[in-house]
Order: sequence, then C-alpha cells, then structure tokens
Amino acid sequence: MACHSSPWRVPGRRSAILACLLGAAAALHAASAYSQASYPSRAVRVLVGFAPGGTTDIIARLLAPELSDYFDRQFYVENRPGATGNIATDLAAKSAPDGTTLLVVSAAFASNVAVYSRAGYDPLRDFSPITRVAAVHNVLVVHRSLPVHTLKELIALVKRYPGQVSFGSPGHGSTPHLTLELLKMRAKPINVLHVPYRGMAPAVLEVVGGQVHAAISTLPPAVAHIRAGRLRALAIGSLKRFGDLPDVPTFSEAGYPGFEAVAWNAVLAPAGTPYDVVTRLHLAIVQFARSRTFSTRLRNLGADIVADTPDEFTAYLRSEVEKWAKVVELTGARID
Repeated sequence: MACHSSPWRVPGRRSAILACLLGAAAALHAASAYSQASYPSRAVRVLVGFAPGGTTDIIARLLAPELSDYFDRQFYVENRPGATGNIATDLAAKSAPDGTTLLVVSAAFASNVAVYSRAGYDPLRDFSPITRVAAVHNVLVVHRSLPVHTLKELIALVKRYPGQVSFGSPGHGSTPHLTLELLKMRAKPINVLHVPYRGMAPAVLEVVGGQVHAAISTLPPAVAHIRAGRLRALAIGSLKRFGDLPDVPTFSEAGYPGFEAVAWNAVLAPAGTPYDVVTRLHLAIVQFARSRTFSTRLRNLGADIVADTPDEFTAYLRSEVEKWAKVVELTGARID
C-alpha cells in the first residue's frame, strides 16, 4: 500500500499520515484474519523421524486426530526414520512454511547438530518452535534373565565381561545413547557394545526378546514391559523417582550423584511459518496437552506434560543445544 502526501499541503499532512497508518493496520488485520480463516487450506503432514511405536511417534499419533478435529482438516503422521531423526528434520526444514508440514521431535533434535558434522539444519534458524509437549523419563532396563538387580551389579558385570554386554538405543547421538555415554564416563573404565536401531521401540523389543542385554530407553515404549515383568528397570534418568514406578531408584540414588538425562518431545514448523498460524497451532496443541485425557495417557506412558509457549521453548531449545554440544565434545560422539 503506497501513501503519498505533498509537502506543500502542510495543514492536511497529519491527517493523510494518520489515514495511511490506519489503512495499513486494517490491511494487516485483514490479511491475518484471512490467514487464520483459511488455515489449513489442505491436509497437514506431521513428520516423525523415528519408527512407529516409539515415544515421538506415540505423541504425534495422539496429537494428530485431535488437531484434525480442532481444525476440521486432516492431520496425518508420516514416519521418516533414519539418522536419529535427521531425515525427517531435513525434509521439514525444506518444506513450505505455510503450516501444512509440522515436525514432532525428540531431544536428539538439539544434539544432532553437534553429533553430525553434516546434520543439514540449524535447530534455531530453520524452524519456528511451537511448544515442548512433554518431558520424558529415561530408564535403564535389562532383560529379565540378566543376573543383575541393581545398577551397581550391572556395572560389575560389564567390567567382568568388557565389550560383551550389549546396549540398544534408537540411534547414534540420540538422548538414550548420549545418556549411555555419560554413564560410561561416570563409571569408567567400562566397555559396552552399543547397538543402534532405527527407533526406540525396535531397540526395546530386542531387549525383551533377549537379542540385546540392556538399553537406556525413554519410558513410553518400555513401561508396559517393565510392569509386565518382561524387563527389569534399574535406574531412572531424572533427579526424582517416577511416581508410577516408585521402586526404581534414580541414577543419583544408585551411586552417581547429580546424574540427570531427561528426554523431551516437541512440535515445530518450518522457519517463516506465519505467526498467527504458529499461535493457532500452539493454542490447539496446549489445549489438548493439558486435558485430562492426554495428560493421563502420557503419565501412564512415563511422561510429564510441559506445554510451554513458543518463546519459552525457544529459550529451552537454545540451552539444550549448548548442553549437548558439550557432552558430545567430551564423549567423542561426533560423526564426521
């Protein structure tokens, strides 16, 4: 909108400027209203960088039907596993910033840029954060036949059989893998066999089946197996015990004071997604996340609801990027 006012018409200039500003504001409001009224114009793809059944996938599949009902348009989950979520993340970063592609991530989203020299994205530059949905407890589990009942006994077994006790993870550089690396640092010297999978659910099932001895897993894909006795939980990665598994000690209580490694899951859109679209998505996701239905379901899976604002999530994400960069540097977990 172009506004012109002749400098020789001084008496009417202020009125012309005011009219110009009011017109621009009205146009901006109209554009915003149109964007809100028309969003989404088609089905929305919700990308997940891990195999079906893991924590990230579970949360995405809980959110998708609720968003479909809220916006009266289909939101569908598309799994693109591989490279600890990098494949889906790169695809999302290159998608149109119109709100029709969303990305549900794990904490690996913040660490991958340190782990992979060619991650292909910048978590702060290439995305518009919407909300961190949940904080997820990590848990160290072993196959029920393994002759250990405490973390201390497991470490003793690992030291007795160096390189022979296998640990599954959802991929190199994932939060569970980096948690294992932290444990190796604190319990050194120990040597374990790390077995990366294309998601947490496949890794957990391999421990249940006895193909792998142990895993540090997020709770959602493991908690049902723990309750059924198919897996034995030895330690929780948060600083406080998880209320639904009160007999499982924290790593701090099990002999490693101050040990903390918590996973999380969040929703983002490509950078440049209109502010009003991000705002509407945030409102819809938080509304459902704080509902009794969702919070109860997540609690049963081993997660706590966060539902923060885009600004709060941005600040948290920045701190996570810095934190995991230091961990990767100290453990040598970088892939060139």
